[in-house]
Amino acid sequence: MSGSATLPQPSLRAVARLKEVWLIAAGHGMTHWYTATFYLLLPLIGTELGLSYVQIGFIMTVQHTVGAASNLPAGMLVDRYDRKGLMMAASLFWVGFPYLLMGFTSTYWVLLACVTLVSVGNNIWHPTAISTLAQRYPQSKGLTLSIHGMGGNVGEAFAPLVVGALLAVFTWREVVVMNVVPGVFASLLILAMLGVLPTLRRPARGDAVASLAGGADLATTHAATHVTGKPAKRPWSDQFADFGLLLKNRAMLLICLGSVFRTMTQIGLLTFLPLYLMHDLGYSIAATGFVLFVLQVAGFAASPVAGYLSDRVGRARIVAGSMAMSALVLVVMLLAPGSMLFVFCTALLGFFLYAVRAVLQAWMLDSTPAASAGTSVGVLFSATAVGSAISPLVAGWIADTWGLFSVFYFLAATIVIANFFVLLMPRETFARHGTPSSTATQETA
Repeated sequence: MSGSATLPQPSLRAVARLKEVWLIAAGHGMTHWYTATFYLLLPLIGTELGLSYVQIGFIMTVQHTVGAASNLPAGMLVDRYDRKGLMMAASLFWVGFPYLLMGFTSTYWVLLACVTLVSVGNNIWHPTAISTLAQRYPQSKGLTLSIHGMGGNVGEAFAPLVVGALLAVFTWREVVVMNVVPGVFASLLILAMLGVLPTLRRPARGDAVASLAGGADLATTHAATHVTGKPAKRPWSDQFADFGLLLKNRAMLLICLGSVFRTMTQIGLLTFLPLYLMHDLGYSIAATGFVLFVLQVAGFAASPVAGYLSDRVGRARIVAGSMAMSALVLVVMLLAPGSMLFVFCTALLGFFLYAVRAVLQAWMLDSTPAASAGTSVGVLFSATAVGSAISPLVAGWIADTWGLFSVFYFLAATIVIANFFVLLMPRETFARHGTPSSTATQETA
């Protein structure tokens, strides 16, 4: 290629494909809608079943432990098969249907079984959607994955408002049954619009930007598609060998460790903030839902800004700044228990805590080969699921032992540790812009 080749402007085909970004983001919103619904229902379920805080925390621990076990296999399957629309539709159905079963049980162990099913379905979604978007939009991973993240924020924001209003009229059991309908609809919509599309297609003339950015891995896949009509399947031995190489990637491991502790902060907050507001401060279910709505709206506003900036100034600067501000806000919350300042700080915490989520995903994909994108996302989400499993159980024990407010000291500690792992990243990453994963230099231990 000549030294000063001019990249073409986005074609009508490329612009039309943005519809896929918003559709996938909407599907992501539905997966988080169900999660946010459950956080709001947990205080009611716990009261009806007479559960301790440890037992409530254990429900979330089971969900995320299953996630830790299922994310990596899901990611490897994503790298192997190209029917991504079908996989996303199945994920949505799998997430929504167990909530229907919850409405008919009064047994703690059946409730845990339903949560297990939800976790498996939820963890099919992320490796599929994130790797699909990263491969189709390699030059703007930060922004594209942030739009995907915005979908999750929208789902988590409006679910507490809608479900909180419904709970003023209906029982929680009636609400979970009604709540299945939007998930089934979204699943059918995803299947209709994306179910017949492979993740990687032969590029049209207007897709030169994606081809140039995708590098050799993407070009090889396109060549295989041209000959066979679909991407060639790689041997399992190659996939396991690539997985072994991923585990030696120092940058990936540090991103995973930072993400683990950031997620511990997020899950602990989402699980125990509603309990603190309702049990200690006496907030109604509707008022609690509004606070959670504000938390997620702040994250919705932050996500695209952080993603766009990370594409321009580098992932590391955005991650380090956002995590440092999250720690500062949590310290202020510790100094203002039960006050309006405490509630106001939850919005600020949502802004900084959620801003970094999609940027970490893009940073991971920058640091790993494109051919292992699904596996890389699976590793990241398996790692964060371990943190998500530990956090509510530890927080529940702290709440039973020292009171609900003590949980926020634990959350402050976890975000400080997350900052520590980000600062251990190689210093050159703080000056380097995001690069396509297919051309990223692999940093090994």
